[in-house]
Amino acid sequence: MAAKIKKGDRVLVLAGKDRGSEGEVLAVHPQEDRITVKGINMIRRHQKQTATSEGGIISREAKMHISNVALKDPKEGGATKVGFVFQGEGDDRKKVRVAKKSGEVIDG
Repeated sequence: MAAKIKKGDRVLVLAGKDRGSEGEVLAVHPQEDRITVKGINMIRRHQKQTATSEGGIISREAKMHISNVALKDPKEGGATKVGFVFQGEGDDRKKVRVAKKSGEVIDG
C-alpha cells in the first residue's frame, strides 16, 4: 500500500492531549501504524548517566497512532484526506499524492 503520510509532511493532530496542534513528521513506522511528530506527544524519561551521554530527565517525542493525525492541506491549511492520481503521459507517468480537499498536488 502506498504511504499517505511521509517523513517531512506537515500534519494536524486530531485526537489526544495535543489535539489541534500541528507539526512535522520526523519518522514513520509502517509496521506499527505509528508516526513521530516534532514537538507533539512529548514524554519525559529518567536516563541513567553513561560514559557517552548525560544523565537526568530527558524530554523527547513518543510515537502516536497514525489515525490520530491528518495531513495539512497545502492550499487551504485545514486537515485533508490523501488521494492518488497519475500525472504525465506514456513512460513518464508518475503516481503522486493529492489533497482531496483542494485538489493540490502534495509531492511531485
